[in-house]
Amino acid sequence: MGMRRWGRRIVFVGLVLLSLAMVVRAYWAPHMEFGYHMFPEASDWQAEIVRVTDDGTRIPIDEQWYGYRWSDLVRSRGMTFPERRHHADAGLDNQLEFLDEALDWVAANTPDDPETVRYEADVTVWPNMGEAEHLTLVSVERELP
Repeated sequence: MGMRRWGRRIVFVGLVLLSLAMVVRAYWAPHMEFGYHMFPEASDWQAEIVRVTDDGTRIPIDEQWYGYRWSDLVRSRGMTFPERRHHADAGLDNQLEFLDEALDWVAANTPDDPETVRYEADVTVWPNMGEAEHLTLVSVERELP
């Protein structure tokens, strides 16, 4: 066999192995890149998000604060209106990871807010249309001026 034929086989086998490795990795990655489920889970989620001030006051993000609106800051994957019940279209773990990242992003990108120490989300999930479960996600702590 010629070198050219061996080269093509090596490239083919390499691409197949790389594809398989990416699919397997998707089962452990937070966002499941390259992972596909023909029949995804039937889970829903909903979150009540509050700003926590230095004195412990919990203020809902429903209203504008210091020129910020949650719906203007976070505009992806159903995050714009988290208080509404949403289907976890790419899986519940994936959706919760997006929400956790959104909390951290808002905490890091609201410099005109002098009172919020952190953001908290009281999340209700319905895994595979089962009984409601509750959990709390907390953003990174903010440094106040």
